[in-house]
This record gives sequence, C-alpha cells and structure tokens, in this order.
Amino acid sequence: MNIGSRRTPPPRPTGRTGTRSFRSAPQQSFLERNRGRLLWGVAGLAVLAMAGIAFVNATSPAYACSSEWNPPLPASPAPGATPRLGIVQTDTGQQHVAVGSFVKYALCPPATGKHNNATGEGPIKAGVYGPDDQALPQGWLHNLEHGGLVLLYRCSSGDTACTDTGQAALRQFNASFPNSPICNRPAGSIGPVVARFDQMKWPYAALIWGVVLPLNSLDTAQITAFFEQQGERTNPEALCAKPTATPGPTGTPPPSAAASATPSVAPTVAPTVAPTPAPTASPTPGAS
Repeated sequence: MNIGSRRTPPPRPTGRTGTRSFRSAPQQSFLERNRGRLLWGVAGLAVLAMAGIAFVNATSPAYACSSEWNPPLPASPAPGATPRLGIVQTDTGQQHVAVGSFVKYALCPPATGKHNNATGEGPIKAGVYGPDDQALPQGWLHNLEHGGLVLLYRCSSGDTACTDTGQAALRQFNASFPNSPICNRPAGSIGPVVARFDQMKWPYAALIWGVVLPLNSLDTAQITAFFEQQGERTNPEALCAKPTATPGPTGTPPPSAAASATPSVAPTVAPTVAPTPAPTASPTPGAS
C-alpha cells in the first residue's frame, strides 16, 4: 500500500437499475396559481354591484308628476243651494302594478291611477305619516279605490303642516274622524291616510276617488263635510252596497179599461101622460 495515494472511487453503474430520475415540477397556469384570489375578487365585485343597485333604487324616485294640477275654482252655488265640495279630476284608470314599479302620474296630486295591490303596500295602513315617513301614491291610491279619504299636506317653505304644531293638529284630525257615511266603517279601517305630498299647488288637499278638495289651511270641518257629502260614492271598488234612489210616490191608479168602456145607463122612466080635458062648448050667441 502506498502511503499518500488516493483511493479511486468505484465506477457508477451505467444501467437504470438503482438510479433515481429527477424531473422538474410542471409549471402552473396563472388561473391555477391565483384561483383563490380571483374567486374572492369576483365575490367582492358581486357585493359591490348589489350595493350599487340597492343605492340606485333607494335614491331613484318611485314616481313622477307630469304637471301639478291647477284647475279653475268651481263657480259659486246659487243662493240657498248646498255647495258641491271638491273638483272632479280626469279618471286615469285603476291598473294594479308590481311593488317597486315606477309610475308617472299625469296630474298631481293624483286622485286616480296606477297603484299597488299587495299586503302592506296598497291599501296602506290608515293613520298619520310624518314628514320623513314613506307613503307613496302607489299605496294610498288603493285606499281611495276602496272608499277611503286621503289628506295630503305640503312641506314647502312657509307651510306649517310639518311643524310640531301642524303635526299635532293633523293627529287631532285623525283621532276625531267619523265613521264612513255609507258603509259605516270605523275610522282607521281604510282611512283616513294623512301623508306628505309636496308636488301640489296647495298646502293641503283632501282626496276621494276622482275628486280633490284643495285647501289653503287645515279646515277640518270642510274636510269632514266633503267626506260626508261624497265619500264612498265615486270609488270603483265598493266595500258595501251603495244606496239606491228612493222611488217617487205612486199616484192613484185610473179606472180600468173595462169599467171605463161600459157606460152607466140610468133607468128609463116612462113619462106621465096627463089626461086631455074635454073640449068646452062654445056659448050660443044670443038672438039679435
């Protein structure tokens, strides 16, 4: 053995037996590497889209008005005649629409027109709705259709209905409202609905189906008289039978034709014949 000499390592086998093959891992695609991040991103975009839709729906108007109705005032009644309260508005139908549908009304405030037909959405609950409460015409028009009264108030500059005092007066009006004039339905069943509505020419307006009573102040006596006079008479969906006209008095019937055709004949009485007196002899003339 030679000291300092190096041992030559044995040669490696040249065959495949006992060897390991080293292969590099396959490269992943971009989608495979970022699948989780992409899924979270899509979910986030969906949430943002739904939030955007909800925001648009919340901020978009639920209805619009072609014009604010400004009819001429009715003529004064004849002396001694009972005035007919309210002004008739053109009937625009009574079509039911889905909740959330946008509606454009030809005249505002509308006394007829498209409205909702769903529990809680139309007819809506009777009562006083404050300035910040939502009470859409699509809801309270269905109350009018069933014979209820709606009292609208405006909150423009200078109007007093939205003050604390004005709201208290509206609640007092609602609390003292009478039963309906024909069906005798108690207040609170279908009306009154007291709600804010700014798209009108007057501070207040009382409505029944197809008729509007414009008001410059909260005249509760006139509103009550309006409802007593015309309530439950114009609405197309009545909740009870409407009164029928009272028939006029019946005259005395004329005699029957048979009776009038047979004349009454009085009995014939034979005339009484007086006896003819005997002729009186002429006097004999005297001798000359």
